[in-house]
Amino acid sequence: MHIKKIGYGNSIFEDAFKVRRKVFIEDQGVPESLEIDTYDKSCLHIVMYHSETGLPISTGRLLKIDSDYYIGRLAVLKKYRGAGLAKELMIDLISKAWELGASRILIHAQKHAVNFYKKLGFDIYGSPFIEAGIEHVYMEIKKQEA
Repeated sequence: MHIKKIGYGNSIFEDAFKVRRKVFIEDQGVPESLEIDTYDKSCLHIVMYHSETGLPISTGRLLKIDSDYYIGRLAVLKKYRGAGLAKELMIDLISKAWELGASRILIHAQKHAVNFYKKLGFDIYGSPFIEAGIEHVYMEIKKQEA
């Protein structure tokens, strides 16, 4: 049902932003000025495309700041939710972070999605906070030693 592309820079970001615009800006009311940031052009983005239409349907990004790795901007178009795409994206993004040398991965999780991230091994740390008018929590996963 879908095809994945992984990459950096403008070519893949444009498709990632099409999904993010619909999910975050149109559906959730996040201001565009907060949705796009200076990190977008240097992040690793994964975009999933519908195999028949070729249109982007889900996305997520991996960002490295200093020695910390962050997964964020995870978005799946409403029509495709419940099909396991977010979980598949997260597994791919986590795997890529470990491959690049992460010892822990951080996320800012919307409060309603905490259980989803817990099932993937993330734990809450710190206090809840508001980002773009939406309640979030800090979460992390640490690499397990072999």
